[in-house]
Amino acid sequence: MENKFDDIGFAKLDTTRQNRTGMAETVYCPGKTNEQLLKILQSFHKNGVAVLGTRCTAEQYAYVKDSGLPLEYDTMSRIIKLKTPGALTHKLPGRVAVCTGGTADLPVAEEAAQVAEFFGATVDRHFDVGVTGIHRLLSKIEDIRKADVIIAVAGMEGALSTVLAGLVEAPVISVPTSVGYGASFHGLSPLLTMLNSCAEGISVVNIDNGFGAGVLSCRILRMLERKHD
Repeated sequence: MENKFDDIGFAKLDTTRQNRTGMAETVYCPGKTNEQLLKILQSFHKNGVAVLGTRCTAEQYAYVKDSGLPLEYDTMSRIIKLKTPGALTHKLPGRVAVCTGGTADLPVAEEAAQVAEFFGATVDRHFDVGVTGIHRLLSKIEDIRKADVIIAVAGMEGALSTVLAGLVEAPVISVPTSVGYGASFHGLSPLLTMLNSCAEGISVVNIDNGFGAGVLSCRILRMLERKHD
C-alpha cells in the first residue's frame, strides 16, 4: 500500500488516508487563514481526493466558494464538503440513527449526521426526543430500533443515551454537548453522566464531538460490510 502526502509548505496533506482507513482526510478549519484553507482544498482537489472540513466559519466559506471548486456548505453543522468527482462514491450498508435531547443540540447532531453521510452512511434523524417528554422518544423508538448504530446527542444531564441503550439492540455512541445551565459545566456534567451510565453498550466521545461520533458510526458499518463480504 503506497502512502503519499502533498507538502504545500505550511501543511503536509495526507492524500492516501482513505486507502488505509476507509476515511478520506478531514480538515479542521479553525486556526487556518482563508488563504490557507483555500490552498488546502485546492491541493486535495488536484490530487483527486474528496475532503471534509469541520467547524468552517461563514467567513471562510465565503472566501473559498468563488474558487470554482465543487463545494457544499451546511450552516447548521458548519461542515464544508469538497466532493471531488470519482471520490467517496461507496455506499455503506445499514443505517445510523442520530437522536437529540433538544433542539439546542442540533449543531452537534448535524455535524455527526453530515459526517456520517459524507463517508457513505444512510442517516435517519430523530431530533428533540429528550427524556423530559419521554413519550416523544417512545413514539419514535420502533424506527430508532431499525438502526445499526445510534448516535445520542444531549446536553444538560445527558440522560438520553442511557435511556436509549436500555431500549435498543444496536450500539449507542454518546455525544455530550455544552448545552445547559451553569452546573452543567459546559458539557462536563453530561460527559460524566454518559461515562458513568449503568446501561451497557455505550461508547462516549468528547464534548461537542459530532465529528468523532459520525466517523465511529461509519467504522462500525464498515465492519458490518466486511462481515457480509
